[in-house]
Amino acid sequence: MTATEFGQAVRRWRDRISPETVGMPASGQRRAAGLRREELALLAGISADYITRLEQGRAVNPSAQVVEALARALRLSADERAYLFRTARLQPPGPEVVPGFITPSVHRLLDRLAGTPVAVFDAAWTLLLANPMYAALMGDPSGWRGDERNGVWRNFGGPRGRVRHTPDERRAFEAALVADLRATAGRYPSDQQVRRLISRLRASSERFAELWDSGVVGRHDAARKTIEHPQVGPVTLDCDVLSVAGSDLRIMVYTAEPGTEDAERLALLAVIGTQTLMG
Repeated sequence: MTATEFGQAVRRWRDRISPETVGMPASGQRRAAGLRREELALLAGISADYITRLEQGRAVNPSAQVVEALARALRLSADERAYLFRTARLQPPGPEVVPGFITPSVHRLLDRLAGTPVAVFDAAWTLLLANPMYAALMGDPSGWRGDERNGVWRNFGGPRGRVRHTPDERRAFEAALVADLRATAGRYPSDQQVRRLISRLRASSERFAELWDSGVVGRHDAARKTIEHPQVGPVTLDCDVLSVAGSDLRIMVYTAEPGTEDAERLALLAVIGTQTLMG
């Protein structure tokens, strides 16, 4: 397998995906029906220049994280994903690491929930995919890199998001996140990325270290959250965390009770928020 073979595969699969399929506007004149490099870069969280160099065979030895991100953005099947890893001279991740593969059926599920804020996280709370409504509600994550994409890191070491918590709610939420991460670390003891994440969090956050050392174990599940949105104001929504059988993914879904002011604000966000993202 060669770097050129890897680049050719990425280009071939990029050409077969229409922007509408991945929730992007098909505006302007296009030389091909598929995704532009800039669009793939946005979906994968990788620079367009790096994708250009990969496709042209000028960049070699992409990391497993880069290959996984491209496979996810290109909506590859399990066999196609395995092929892409092999062309990068890498072994597809095995059962000892936190799964990051989003199946085509999960992609289709998200496509059908286009009017609902939905995001997919792995078992360590790293954001894998967010639809435009989620980005409109919680802030556009397309520019997040590395630890910025991890929900535990963002709550303990990064900028606070738009969710409003009382002090008691904040403490309970932090404890639930740490407990959930501990459970994940127990299921995947050989996952080096999870171990490095925990080590960095312990070194950078006294609160995380305190909770981790206390031995809390549990799971972060459903909750009712109030999001302080800069355009539509506060929106109180039910947040449900759905599990995908056999993959250990978490699908986070935000919904409003019908007929409420929150439902009206969410409907308004569907118009102005996604327009802002696509403008």
